Amino acid sequence: MSRIGKIPVAVPAGVKVNVQPALIEVEGPKGKLSQHYTPNVTVEVQDGAVVVSPVDASKAANAAQGLYRNLIHNMVVGVSSGFSKSLVINGVGFRAEVQGNLLVMNLGYSTDFIAMIPDGLTVVADGQGKVTVSGIDKQAVGEFCAQIRKLRKPEPYKGKGIRYETENIRRKVGKSGVK
Repeated sequence: MSRIGKIPVAVPAGVKVNVQPALIEVEGPKGKLSQHYTPNVTVEVQDGAVVVSPVDASKAANAAQGLYRNLIHNMVVGVSSGFSKSLVINGVGFRAEVQGNLLVMNLGYSTDFIAMIPDGLTVVADGQGKVTVSGIDKQAVGEFCAQIRKLRKPEPYKGKGIRYETENIRRKVGKSGVK
């Protein structure tokens, strides 16, 4: 059985969880999220907590229990406090700015990269090369940050590129110059 799946998801004040057959809806002060789930699990709201339990003892049902428990937990946290990730852009002349619902980045190529900001996400770019992406859907925040990072991955010699704020890049020693 899933160890994570056994833990009930606490529902804070101001968050409503509505369970329908094959659909969970979570509504809170920041917005509303919904998630479909498989018939391998049953979802119930008991005493201010959401309990996910497998239908039988199969491996698929146990795996689905942990998966949907975590998805519900992410939805509850998202609608109550939200998620955010920060990216750092390093390099001479590298910069990013938000223009309406577009993120325009100069990353050392001859043309600028333009990324359309998805609905439900907020992007803030400051002048020091820091871009912060925030929203209520953890998957959407992570996916958009990964797409931005993929445009110019950090390189190990000078550290140029786009990296997560918490990411450590192992630096390599360059050419020694000895012949």
